[in-house]
Amino acid sequence: MNYATIKWYDVSNGPGVRVSLYVSGCRNHCKNCFNPETWDFNYGKPFTEEVEKSIINGLRPPYIKGFTLLGGDPFEPENQLVLAPFLKRLRKEFPEKSFWCFTGYDYERDLLTGKLGDAERVEEMLECLDVLVDGKFVEELKDLNLRFRGSSNQRIILLKPSLAQDKIVLWDDKAEL
Repeated sequence: MNYATIKWYDVSNGPGVRVSLYVSGCRNHCKNCFNPETWDFNYGKPFTEEVEKSIINGLRPPYIKGFTLLGGDPFEPENQLVLAPFLKRLRKEFPEKSFWCFTGYDYERDLLTGKLGDAERVEEMLECLDVLVDGKFVEELKDLNLRFRGSSNQRIILLKPSLAQDKIVLWDDKAEL
């Protein structure tokens, strides 16, 4: 897997100061995507053990609230192979931090049905995450007033209660995770 960039002090992709990993590879190709270069799976640099260690070290300071995955798309099958074990490692190391992920795929239609890649890996990833922002960016539904998403069709899903209750539980915009 390749990655496009790492933002060490990101305040745009989840609450608080976060470390954000932008992975390479995306088949959604949303019109007016803000990162079209990340559609290419070969874009950027290889995601190595050294990169993993640097992210772990970047998450250590107590003022870092959490980790965010975006891209590209973390749920592309090629990315799942690397990210599922990495997320498990991060979750074990940092149980107190919040973990967010942005995907152009739909939670119920694409991720829960096993249609996208390896169903077990998808489940492993979802179990490590606290919040999933799902849905393609839709230019016609763009809204600059939305927090942590670009278009009104996208949802901010609280994963643990959603998985436990077998229904979608949305993040309260006033809540801080």
